[in-house]
Amino acid sequence: MGAEDDDEPPSKRVKVSSGQLVDISDGTFVRDPASCSLGDSMARPLTLQGDDEVVGTKGVVKKVEFVRIITEALDSLGYKKTRALLEEESGIPLHTSVINLFMQQILDGKWDESLNTLRKIGLVDEKIVKLASFVILEQKFFELLHKEKVMDALKTLRGEISPLCINNDRVHQLSFVIISPSQQVLPGISGQGIVRVKSRRKLLEELQRLLPPTVIVPEKRLVHLVEQALDLQLDACRFHNSVVGEMSLLTDHHCGIDHIPSLTVQVKLDGSVCMKHKFLGHKTSVSYISWSPDDHQLLTCGEEDTVIRWDVESGKCIHIYEKKNVGFISCGWAPDGKRIFCGVTDKSITMWDLEGKELECWKGHRTIRISDLGITSDGKHVVSVCKENMIVLFGWESKVERVIQEDQAITSFVLSMDSKYVLVSLSNQEIHLWNIEGTVKLVAKYKGHKRSRFVVRSCFGGLHQAFIASGSEDSQVFIWHRGSGELVGTLAGHSGTVNCVSWNPRNPHMLASASDDGTIRIWGYNRVNTKQHDTDNGVNYCNGRS
Repeated sequence: MGAEDDDEPPSKRVKVSSGQLVDISDGTFVRDPASCSLGDSMARPLTLQGDDEVVGTKGVVKKVEFVRIITEALDSLGYKKTRALLEEESGIPLHTSVINLFMQQILDGKWDESLNTLRKIGLVDEKIVKLASFVILEQKFFELLHKEKVMDALKTLRGEISPLCINNDRVHQLSFVIISPSQQVLPGISGQGIVRVKSRRKLLEELQRLLPPTVIVPEKRLVHLVEQALDLQLDACRFHNSVVGEMSLLTDHHCGIDHIPSLTVQVKLDGSVCMKHKFLGHKTSVSYISWSPDDHQLLTCGEEDTVIRWDVESGKCIHIYEKKNVGFISCGWAPDGKRIFCGVTDKSITMWDLEGKELECWKGHRTIRISDLGITSDGKHVVSVCKENMIVLFGWESKVERVIQEDQAITSFVLSMDSKYVLVSLSNQEIHLWNIEGTVKLVAKYKGHKRSRFVVRSCFGGLHQAFIASGSEDSQVFIWHRGSGELVGTLAGHSGTVNCVSWNPRNPHMLASASDDGTIRIWGYNRVNTKQHDTDNGVNYCNGRS
């Protein structure tokens, strides 16, 4: 009953539901943690002399397990001879002879023999035996169909797969393949990917994930442990602000404070700064700006005034958004760049197309006169301050609302780039970090900056937005490590209240701060003298003057 030695059979395509047990295309048949437990007690572990021996100073690393994962690493890297030498010298095999036989039978397509060997492995949990048997027999079923042995495939389905009583929906799908072999999709299932017969090596990888690690060492286990150790070092490093590729396995990871922007630097490569455009057109002071997703356009909002859309390259006014008898207090872009959202003085939020047509208006206490508005990266939620101490997360499609309730007055907030967190600045000189993914919960607090009279804004920044920055009324910029809440630096240089900070989303080493001293500082690694070029152009008016 074994199939021919064919490691990569051509594809047979069927369509399956995403919720089924097996995805033949990528070998993701995995155990369901809710339906069965896969602890080490499910299999009799490899028993060797000296099993209790440990290595290392902590006394927690078992020598047998340590050698086995090294052996697996050598094997996965292709060092077969070195693997064999290690097994011979240590006396510790990677797998038992039964497991080696089982794996070879899978690669050879000896399905009946592999099922018999599976029973000899020593698996205690019968559920795992059935799940593994299902995977093997399904591969047998599809390979028989590929060879046009339809009756043999039907016999396998009825006599071997069905009696396992595993995933009846999947068994029905396999039955339909028998009935309509010329059709490549299953009825009643739409929007799912086309599925192909997996190779036998993919089948083996799937079985390795399914069986307990005491039986088969997980693939690339050593690499996984090393990556975990590096992640822990990164989490422990308060100044990490560089790409992971710069890490070395030869030394423990540690970054110095020089990885955090700390010196005023130039903007252009020649050490100079210059004004590109001046946008003129608002009747009141500009209270809010928002860059388009592609950075080609800019929204500006006057204080209880209109919203104007500008072309960044030319500096020309593209469109003015206004609403009768009310003014705007905030603005933001939908992720697709085709719609904009505006907070209105009547406490509503409106959505517009680019040409100025109002598409939606959500009335009620949706916003107050705080110039902050956030739109999640999926474009489905609008975030705004709806009361003095409350932020609303409004699902404009689902009409579902969630709230962030603070004890103190909210002065400003900002949404993280991944839309999982909201950073809230409060009147009591605290900044709170809220996780809004799923259940809303407070996860961190940041303290140390000064705020008593003015609006002082904060922001996410650095590599993977691992830092929090804020202005302060003592003329400094404060930087905290987001995960630990530790204050990692203060930047001195301004001579007035620092009311706004912004971290470059593309360059983790560049931070900008704006102050009441009338200056904007760019912070980075190197101190370079900057000078401003005098220009008599770049001034643009929304009413057509230039």
